[in-house]
Amino acid sequence: MGFLKRILRGGATEEAQRNVSDGSFETLTDEELQAHMGIRTYGVFELTDAIRPSYDLRIVPRQGFRHDEYVDDASGTRTPVIMASASRDRLIDLFLELIEPLGEVVDVVLETSHRAGGGHDDLYREHIDMPVLKSILLEFEDLLLNDGCTGIAVINPSKRQEVQLDEHKLLIAYGDPLKSFESVLIAGDVYPEEDIRFITEAEHVHSSSEKMYDQFNVLKNRLGMDGEDCEASAW
Repeated sequence: MGFLKRILRGGATEEAQRNVSDGSFETLTDEELQAHMGIRTYGVFELTDAIRPSYDLRIVPRQGFRHDEYVDDASGTRTPVIMASASRDRLIDLFLELIEPLGEVVDVVLETSHRAGGGHDDLYREHIDMPVLKSILLEFEDLLLNDGCTGIAVINPSKRQEVQLDEHKLLIAYGDPLKSFESVLIAGDVYPEEDIRFITEAEHVHSSSEKMYDQFNVLKNRLGMDGEDCEASAW
């Protein structure tokens, strides 16, 4: 596990990358890090390979959703939001079902923090047929589930609705009404838990690799987001 320790200390390798907030990970031994990164289940909840919670488990991952709202800083507009956490075996199926109500033709945004210097870059594709999009997403299921530097959003601008599977592998639905999204989640055994806290609300660690980065660039091109590969920048 030495490579992970070096990355957490601020180094870099071509084999893997980790993005972690300052905190308890900095003080762990190699053995403690290896043990923590190897834990994939908490009760009946199974994590993807993309992310791990804080070592002290300030937030224990669990399944459920809660309501929130997004407030636009510029306009003050408030948009209702559902945030959901689902076990690994349900994630892709739920995401594909959640985007179905968005319509037959949608826009897609890929979010990448592979080479973003601590931030992220967004790549946009307009007007893709839903059946084509779903076929491509199924082909890249491993990347979407297990890469902690890849997120995706599907948008219908005319409906003012959006569904995300973000870098933390949370499902997020924006817009009004939210009823169709709630129904999909409940049918998938993801129930409202208004007191639920998500892995993003405490220290956590993201996982990626050069292999995942290469797959990301293939997905980018398959979605018609042509151009140069995302340029490297200092972490």
